[in-house]
Amino acid sequence: MLFRHKSEPAKLQVDLGDLQNEKDRLTNYLQLHLKVTASPVKDKLAVDSGNVTLSDLHHAVKKFIYSTGHSATHYISIEGATVKINRFKGHEKKKEKHDRGSMHQSATQSWGL
Repeated sequence: MLFRHKSEPAKLQVDLGDLQNEKDRLTNYLQLHLKVTASPVKDKLAVDSGNVTLSDLHHAVKKFIYSTGHSATHYISIEGATVKINRFKGHEKKKEKHDRGSMHQSATQSWGL
């Protein structure tokens, strides 16, 4: 079927990308701010679109990304009926570096000589 019936509301989705650990926080944020129910479907969140538009959902997800501090590494885009969270290219996750320097200071270093 190419066209939807107007009686069937389209399910809006939020694709979390590599922020799967933020799924619960985003669900609570959408329920609090948009007053909609969001249910997890595989690696996405399905949002009941009866009370919210795609642009409202986009705005709310953008505010969530800014409030959690992910705005330096992620951006939001719209693809069809899906709001997608993408990672900027060239910005990989930071790996822990182990400093293998000297464990203790020498006597002259500790006295500042």
